[in-house]
Amino acid sequence: MILEMKVPSPGESIKEVEIATWLVKDGDYVEKDQAIAEVDSDKATLELPAEASGIISLKAEEGDTVAVGAIVCHIDTDAAKPSASAPVAEVKKEEAKVVEVKKEEVKVAAPVAPTSYASGTPSPAARKILDEKNIQPSDIVGTGKDGRITKDDAINAVPSMGTPTGGNRGSERSKLSMLRRKVAERLVAAKNDTAMLTTFNEVNMTPINTLRNEFKDAFKAKHGGLGLGYMSFFTKAVTRALQLYPDVNSMMDGDYKIAYDFCDISIAVSGPKGLMVPVVRNAENLTFRGIEADIKRLALKARDGQITVDDMTGGTFTITNGGVFGSMLSTPIINPPQSGILGMHNIIERPIAVNGKVEIHPMMYVALSYDHRIIDGRESVGFLVAVKEALENPVELLCGGNPKKAFEM
Repeated sequence: MILEMKVPSPGESIKEVEIATWLVKDGDYVEKDQAIAEVDSDKATLELPAEASGIISLKAEEGDTVAVGAIVCHIDTDAAKPSASAPVAEVKKEEAKVVEVKKEEVKVAAPVAPTSYASGTPSPAARKILDEKNIQPSDIVGTGKDGRITKDDAINAVPSMGTPTGGNRGSERSKLSMLRRKVAERLVAAKNDTAMLTTFNEVNMTPINTLRNEFKDAFKAKHGGLGLGYMSFFTKAVTRALQLYPDVNSMMDGDYKIAYDFCDISIAVSGPKGLMVPVVRNAENLTFRGIEADIKRLALKARDGQITVDDMTGGTFTITNGGVFGSMLSTPIINPPQSGILGMHNIIERPIAVNGKVEIHPMMYVALSYDHRIIDGRESVGFLVAVKEALENPVELLCGGNPKKAFEM
């Protein structure tokens, strides 16, 4: 029986995927549920498991874009699993054939000498391409026989960018994944289709550092090794500010505004396939432990390539932390169709004025990028000030005056 394997739907809005990598070769024997390919959608990279055991026949190439429901391979389920080594009888038959061939006298016609080319000489097709690119053959190292410049050499050649000064000057051209192309498309659309503006502020991280140092060990022991990081403080500060300034938690839909009474916070994480933004659902109702556990779960799924479309669907506001990579300041790009994104940055000890005196404190710049079509300056600045106030007074504004109780929940 020949089983036709079709591309399953990764999500309701996804109509096509791209074959990123075949994990098996044509003619391989595969086991049921074995991962046979990685497929890219515009939201995630997913593994395609074999639906049955048998010999596989590939019907799509790596890099092909195929519609959901299209046939990508056949599996011959009647084929027997090959043994580790060929039977002795079969080996003897092959040996006998070799002996018979050796006994025969085989006459081979003299080969026709191919057209010879001097090293560095382009083929006619390559010459035409080089002329169109205005590239001299002497600037290219041919990969053909005897150093001849092939058509592929000419296609991949790029004009000189000045006299080389030595060292490696190689380059590689590779196709972007569907996920990376979609992210690029969305980022460009966000710049072109929104009235994006960014406002900045700074946060004194001393109060949060003091709380973390006092309670992080007890938090870890209480919650099975879960760390008390900065993200739970920032997520709580953001959800509080979103409830104070609901326009920042709204989206445009044509001539209408959609306002949400819940806070689904997208957390930007860097995965092996690029930037991903999984969503912490109803973050306004979560405790510190709940937020940290959800962020850890999603980050591990992204790292291991197990993130799903559902994990990244929705989101009413985004937090991105460039500070983990050393960023001092940035203007984050809105994650459409959302209207706002908060950028966190690295923490640097700087001198600041406190009650008329100069003190050194760990400081972080924060940036809010927002869509000015739906969010006015008053709301954007007020929102960012509310985030700052909560982070600089976490005991009262984030822990309800009782941090011990808040961290035990």
